Amino acid sequence: MTAGRAYRAVLKAVKKHVGAEDHHKKHFNDFVTQQFRRAASDDDAVQGRLRLARDYAFMLNSVHQHKELLFSYNIAVDRSDEMKKILGKSAASVGLQLPDVYQS
Repeated sequence: MTAGRAYRAVLKAVKKHVGAEDHHKKHFNDFVTQQFRRAASDDDAVQGRLRLARDYAFMLNSVHQHKELLFSYNIAVDRSDEMKKILGKSAASVGLQLPDVYQS
């Protein structure tokens, strides 16, 4: 894998799976960019850092897929936030709002 492909894979995984707020994603994007720039200046560590970047992107994607599987099978995962979101969308689709009991 070339440096450009590894860099894009990590940024794509961070954008898709890290944090709900933009400041979390910006922090991770800045860190990834800084690490790739530093790796580009140090030829000895390039292959190791590329492998690490590829593995990190793979891990982020795998953790996300694993979490989705746990949600789909209802296995020991707190689904209250997901259920609130589903209830809110269902109520909004027919022009209603949820009572305050279900609002976070």
